[in-house]
Amino acid sequence: MTFVEQKLNMDSSNLEPFEGNLMPNLKNTFAVIKPELEVDQIDVTPSVYSELDKNYNDFKDHQLVSIYEFSDDWGSWENHPKGDEIVVLVSGTVTFVFDNDGEYEEATLKDEGDFLVVPKNIWHTAKTKVPSKVLFITPGEDTQHK
Repeated sequence: MTFVEQKLNMDSSNLEPFEGNLMPNLKNTFAVIKPELEVDQIDVTPSVYSELDKNYNDFKDHQLVSIYEFSDDWGSWENHPKGDEIVVLVSGTVTFVFDNDGEYEEATLKDEGDFLVVPKNIWHTAKTKVPSKVLFITPGEDTQHK
């Protein structure tokens, strides 16, 4: 095992080729930023969110770095009461809708690299009609859905 593999705690089953090396990919391996600002890599499985809660103290003081691909509107809303969420457009076009106590606002990410900050305690959802890919840095503790 190389120094990089040891340092990053890489599992070669979740790595993709990168210039002759194997590198993790957020499509199948999420990154968890721990309170001491160290990073763990977590395999994306159907039970990943319950595992995160169980293994990371209900995600208290942790951030999740993830990437999602979708081509339809979200079917639910979410809220992160413990901190702001960073949302970065990788590809496509996505409109985020914010509900601030019944006052709705929208922000559209159109160009690769466009980003927004979802303030803590703001309900939000996403709308799109094209295949889109978005990177999220999320304070997961006490996340709510409706």
